[in-house]
Amino acid sequence: MKKTEIIIHPIITEKSTGLQELGKYSFKVDRRANKKEIMQAVREVFGVHPVSCTIMNIKGKEKRVRIKAGFTSSWKKATVTLKKGEKLELFAGV
Repeated sequence: MKKTEIIIHPIITEKSTGLQELGKYSFKVDRRANKKEIMQAVREVFGVHPVSCTIMNIKGKEKRVRIKAGFTSSWKKATVTLKKGEKLELFAGV
């Protein structure tokens, strides 16, 4: 698996934006990736030094379309803590 395939996209919510001030960044990641692979991918893709990583498996939610019931896909979320003083510019061009 390539390093660029591990990180799918950053998660931008109110809570994750608040964590960015503490040097913690959240990403949707490949479900097969482990902590070491995620930290290596962040190091290579963004050029920063991650200190730790926490992973959560997010279960799909039940949804309905008229009578038919189904589920959204399950996914994996990783929160990466960076070395003190380092930042990520996720939307530098915006």
